[in-house]
Amino acid sequence: MRRNKRKRFKKEKFKRGIYLLPNLFTAANMFCGFYAAIASINGNFVAAAYAILVAGIFDNLDGKVARATHTTSKFGVEFDSLADLISFGMAPGLMMFLWVLNPLGRVGWLAAFLFLICGALRLARFNTQSGSVNSNYFIGLPIPAGAGMTAATVLFCHRLNLQSMVHPFLFLILLYFLSFLMVSTIPYYSFKKAELFRNKNFNALVASILVFVFIAAQPSIAVFLIGSIYIMSGPINGVRHYKLKRRQAETESVQEKEQRTSHL
Repeated sequence: MRRNKRKRFKKEKFKRGIYLLPNLFTAANMFCGFYAAIASINGNFVAAAYAILVAGIFDNLDGKVARATHTTSKFGVEFDSLADLISFGMAPGLMMFLWVLNPLGRVGWLAAFLFLICGALRLARFNTQSGSVNSNYFIGLPIPAGAGMTAATVLFCHRLNLQSMVHPFLFLILLYFLSFLMVSTIPYYSFKKAELFRNKNFNALVASILVFVFIAAQPSIAVFLIGSIYIMSGPINGVRHYKLKRRQAETESVQEKEQRTSHL
């Protein structure tokens, strides 16, 4: 009996201790977001952009570690949402305002606030809909992807020296566009299917290697292009799904009419 109690105590202690792993990744995510805000205030926008991208890596890892070690919890979900709001809501909004939207005054910081509030709404909706929607798709643009796009834009413009050549109004439109996508119902692929990493032919391997080489050679340009493709994939898939539903509705209506005429 004592041995069984000791074993149970050790197992429970081990389970409680392993919960530290995903929460450490979440804390690292929050740290990167806070550092991005400090770097933006100090005028180091390139470091802020890289910090936001690194925060996205930690955000991806904490969920995968929690699922792999079976340590998912309600506390972890809430903690992760708070960290995401700092790293992918407040930090990118502050970075964009101080980087390029400051000359627009009130209109500029209101756009940054709109990005923040839409990110908060996106996180709240995700938490309430988790488990009740198809896990293969996100409803609306994920907030890490929106923040990553702002960071990729900063790095892309810095790499090509485009900041002084582009009017701040274009970056304002970008923030409005990303804010709309986050609160929209446009489906975005989640890349959670295990089949994506199985049964791939040789050409897919070569293409993946070429993508990695391109990212290593020109990381700023590559991240911007990849982010742009993912951002635009949502509206394209939304239009495609709308056309498919419309065709299904038309075929069903035609079949109903044929059935009615056959009965007559």
